Amino acid sequence: MAVNQNPDTTPEEGDVKVPIDDTNDEAKEATAEQAAPSGVESEIPGFADMTPEEQAKVRAAYESADKKADADFKANADKFRAERDQLQKQLDDVTAEAEKAKKAAAESADQLVRLQADWQNFRRRTAQERLDEKARAAEKLVLSLLPVIDDMERAVDHANQTAGDNEQLKQFVDGIGQVHNKMVGVLAKEGVEVIDPAGQAFNPLEHQAVGKAENRDVYDETVDQVYQKGYRMGGKVIRTAMVTVTYGGPKRPAEEPEAEPDQAGGAPDGQAK
Repeated sequence: MAVNQNPDTTPEEGDVKVPIDDTNDEAKEATAEQAAPSGVESEIPGFADMTPEEQAKVRAAYESADKKADADFKANADKFRAERDQLQKQLDDVTAEAEKAKKAAAESADQLVRLQADWQNFRRRTAQERLDEKARAAEKLVLSLLPVIDDMERAVDHANQTAGDNEQLKQFVDGIGQVHNKMVGVLAKEGVEVIDPAGQAFNPLEHQAVGKAENRDVYDETVDQVYQKGYRMGGKVIRTAMVTVTYGGPKRPAEEPEAEPDQAGGAPDGQAK
């Protein structure tokens, strides 16, 4: 058998014809896909033996079931998202309430501390006011008694100067002096001190100068005579002493400050150790 291999020649009678497959690759792939069994065909036994109508119903049922499953999954996912968002919102609300409660608790604690401080200040203030009121009342009573004490002292001084040999008058004056001493002792128990600065340096905070007397034998501005004693109560001068002050004498030397003890415990210079 002769085969014509020259393409330019015309076929002659008796030549063998070779069929040429001119289908493209896409057609082959489509045919392969159609030939391959689908998921439904592989899952259902005997699917290939079914009629086309039965196969179409099975496919439709499978597609419906898939769509329903997808819809259910999406619905459940949306439900879970909504529940998650709701729980997150509740958590945020609880957190906000907790922060608000903490802030309120801190404010309450601060307010409690302030109230306690105010209460302590009020107690101290009222206690001090009661003490001050008591001191003022006692001071007022003492001031009202001082003129009586002054009169008793003047009476005793005058009687001593004029009594002479009169024993009865002397005894009477001694009795008045004892009453005076008892009254001064009672006042001393209440913190009242007598200011009798005769011969001391004049102190304008405790003494009231009502006159001057020349005296060259004592330091200048020394208390000469005391016309009326002064009184001090609880460290406070409630009445200054009325005095006369000397002048013409030498100037009083400045008081030297007290020597501070050595930090090591030693004695000041000039003293035995």
